[in-house]
Amino acid sequence: MRSATTRKRGRRSRTICVRDARAGRGGAAALLAVLALPAAGGTLSVEGPDGPIYEIAVPRGGGWCLEWAHSVTGGAVADCFVNADGRMVLDRSYLHDYAAGLGEVPGRGHVVAAPGGGYWIEGIDEPVPGDALPLRVGGPRVGHRIEAGGQTYDLTARAAGARVILRLTE
Repeated sequence: MRSATTRKRGRRSRTICVRDARAGRGGAAALLAVLALPAAGGTLSVEGPDGPIYEIAVPRGGGWCLEWAHSVTGGAVADCFVNADGRMVLDRSYLHDYAAGLGEVPGRGHVVAAPGGGYWIEGIDEPVPGDALPLRVGGPRVGHRIEAGGQTYDLTARAAGARVILRLTE
């Protein structure tokens, strides 16, 4: 039999699978049953005009990043969130440069140079009202996507031009 276990690393968690040597033919079915259950602590839903687009398990302490290309410069941008005891909280943001007045805002995190260029604003710690973030999904040039748990969820491929809501629920 296999079981899913969440290991905490700093403010982030990851889910790993452990195989029990006693597993028989039903081991794969048991693994699928465990992985099909929602993760304890939360689900990030991407809701489009016609219903759910994605449902992503995000345990307490786990996180995800909303990534895209800046619509003018094409540079990389990311907002990274955590499930902080059931609340959606903006933890940090990546910006490719200081253009357009972007940068450090007193009382809202601190700037750290990113390897390879750009910078992170770390420690923002800003709760998202109602644990829901509305987003107008950009086209292919913008390429909105969510990175969570080592997976990429392509919002542009599923909802370009549409208004969606990213919602964290317990």
